[in-house]
Amino acid sequence: MPRFAANLSMLYPELDFLDRFEAAARDGFQGVEFLFPYACEAQELAARLKANGLQQVLFNAPPGNWEGGERGTACLPGRDAEFREGLARALSYAQALACPRVHVMAGLVPAGTTREALRPTYVANLRWAAGEAAKQGVDVLIEPINTRDIPGFFLNRQDQAHDLVAEIGAGNVKVQMDLYHCQVVEGDVAMKIRQYLPTGRVGHFQIAGVPERHEPDVGEMNYPYLFDVIDQVAAECGWSGWVGCEYRPRLGAQPGSTSKGLGWFAPYRD
Repeated sequence: MPRFAANLSMLYPELDFLDRFEAAARDGFQGVEFLFPYACEAQELAARLKANGLQQVLFNAPPGNWEGGERGTACLPGRDAEFREGLARALSYAQALACPRVHVMAGLVPAGTTREALRPTYVANLRWAAGEAAKQGVDVLIEPINTRDIPGFFLNRQDQAHDLVAEIGAGNVKVQMDLYHCQVVEGDVAMKIRQYLPTGRVGHFQIAGVPERHEPDVGEMNYPYLFDVIDQVAAECGWSGWVGCEYRPRLGAQPGSTSKGLGWFAPYRD
């Protein structure tokens, strides 16, 4: 059975961020993920994890100027020093939180530039990041993101991501396979799970309903079937990762909105 992690950047929006750890544990989650931890002290986050018996399974490295619209710096020439400083900060948090995975956002393709022109910078930055992360046993994840949610994002398709992982050639660089993004861009999700999970290059899954990015029992995808596919393939290849619940509760920030929408989670709880 897949292990599910609550994404605390999206779930429990009615609560202050630090109060979301307790809410997730109360609802039966054993792991959590979030976008960025840097507004909080690492020690405070570690205390919340310990107090609620939770495992930190993933977070993102600094993305550049998020408020200004940036979505990562890994592919951007001339930003190498900033990228390295950001990764060092992320690895410091990963150590404090005992987190084995850090997602490195690729970034947006600047106007007048092609993806192929940016590829050498991206590959070089990820090779360097892999070496640094390997020193403390951390995987570096890259994620294809759909062009509707983030227009212009460098990485959009599963085949692009897996080709890059193969080119980088580091065992701790893996793909964050978000099934929501995959369905929006490509479809044929079950076959892509069967194709890519046995390669050893998938480090993490994420889920959300399509198209509105609500609970996974809302929309066009048959998630119970996909969870069975993950179980079957994982048993065959020995994969033992997590599935991050990165969706927006359909009830918004109403009190209890996340908990009320967890009917889909009942068969998998505990």
